[in-house]
Amino acid sequence: MEGGISIHLAPLTLAHFGNWPVTNTLVTTVVVAVLLIIAAYFVGRSLKVKPRGWQVVLEGLVMYPYQLVRETLENDAVAERTFPVIMTIFLFVLATNWFGMLPITEGIGFYQAGHAELASLFYSPATDLNYTLALAIIAFVTVEVFGVATLGVVQYARKFISFKSPIAFVIGIIELVSEIARLISFSFRLFGNVFAGKVLILVILFFVPYLLPVPFAAFELFVGFIQAAIFALLTLFFTKIAISGHETHEEGGALDMVERIVGGAEEGLRHSVAAENAVTTK
Repeated sequence: MEGGISIHLAPLTLAHFGNWPVTNTLVTTVVVAVLLIIAAYFVGRSLKVKPRGWQVVLEGLVMYPYQLVRETLENDAVAERTFPVIMTIFLFVLATNWFGMLPITEGIGFYQAGHAELASLFYSPATDLNYTLALAIIAFVTVEVFGVATLGVVQYARKFISFKSPIAFVIGIIELVSEIARLISFSFRLFGNVFAGKVLILVILFFVPYLLPVPFAAFELFVGFIQAAIFALLTLFFTKIAISGHETHEEGGALDMVERIVGGAEEGLRHSVAAENAVTTK
């Protein structure tokens, strides 16, 4: 319907590089990655042995998550190798989520031939399942690599392949399936929450286009932070399970509990959004 709400699950294709479509979510991902690399370069150049001013604050912000990683993994050597990956995932997801919320991003673009609407160059990458799946694959490979590097190939394989008894064999198969299922869990958790938030704000902007969307946009900034933290924390918790030997695999139960708590927090956020939407509708 002309003048109505248009919601597309697939990202907008801006051009083609051979047979490879260049979408606005891909452009946003590349731009954010370049901005983070530039920021890291200039921040790294200005660091001093004796910190002062903003460097003290920055080191404090970095040390807290590092201590969390160290205490969770209970292995300093693995923590030193794992922390840069987990922190990079957190910062990258957070930056892409917040960059996609900037009001100016969707107004930057061009008009394609035969289309009356502006083709935005930028759009929140997490609304593209390709982006979340790519992140999930990176997290999955990272977890498996750290597991194999810590325990060794043979001992790590014993978690999934065991011929001690039929029950042990079946449990190993279930563990293997659960490992692969994490790809789906990682992908759709981030995609579903961010995409739903964008749709909610779009609907509110259509019906009440002025002050009312502001608190919802602020709430989505908070959700973007929560989703980045959840993605990084789950990578950390799954790494903890991966580096634990088969005999200590019961610890996974506690980590599964953490995941259920995280899921409960997400559910609470969704209920809060639904409640606010209901009040707005009334």
